[in-house]
Amino acid sequence: MTASAASTWKVGALAEACGLTVRTLHHWDTIGLLSPSRRTPGGHREYTEDDLVRLYQVLALRSLGLGLETIAVCLDSGVDPARLVRDHLSGVEAALAALTSLRDRLRRLDTELAAGRAPTTTALLDALRTTGATAPDRAHALRDRLDADGLRLLEDRAAAVGPAAHYLLEVEWPELYRRADRLRTAGVPPTDPRVRRLVARMDELGALFTGGDTTTSTAVRSAWRDAPQAMSGEPPAATESWADLAGYLDLARQGAPS
Repeated sequence: MTASAASTWKVGALAEACGLTVRTLHHWDTIGLLSPSRRTPGGHREYTEDDLVRLYQVLALRSLGLGLETIAVCLDSGVDPARLVRDHLSGVEAALAALTSLRDRLRRLDTELAAGRAPTTTALLDALRTTGATAPDRAHALRDRLDADGLRLLEDRAAAVGPAAHYLLEVEWPELYRRADRLRTAGVPPTDPRVRRLVARMDELGALFTGGDTTTSTAVRSAWRDAPQAMSGEPPAATESWADLAGYLDLARQGAPS
């Protein structure tokens, strides 16, 4: 890519250099994902080196399978794409380690049972822990509200979403709640278009992970209302008002006045 003397790029040159289309860059500008920061004396918009850094981040996150709205939330929240990749890698490695541990314990149990020996209490407890008897806070919050079929549905849907599931759950969904709560505390009515858009995206994510199943969706929404710390991973102080936020969001869904 050849920069001008001021290190700026016009949309056509940038699109050609990056293998994108001008239409794509215009669309990203329209939705606020990537907008050129500089204007020439003649009023033409040009991309700066800072814009190129953001473009690289957009492309890196898109390569992970994230949608444009999720990417915008990640970048606007100050999330480093390299950290997201490392977090995902860490999660995959932890899952592999857990599965390996479970396989080894089950093999030992199988050997003992095949030999007619009763497994020790310690061995049974170890196997139970590895299969999920000790689960993260979010899993506990959901398990209190869903039966085995509902939990299996969530697991299957998350698996179908793929690598993006981690970021949708860990980054975007909590950020949507934070944004909605900031609007609520600022006195913005729930019928405001900004609130309605946040709610629409929350419900879109809910449908993505529940397949539109009403019972499961209601349970997930209840978990966010009653156990926001567990669902978001946020400290208690950051979520203490989120229980009140639930009613605000319900009004936004209904389009009712505050």
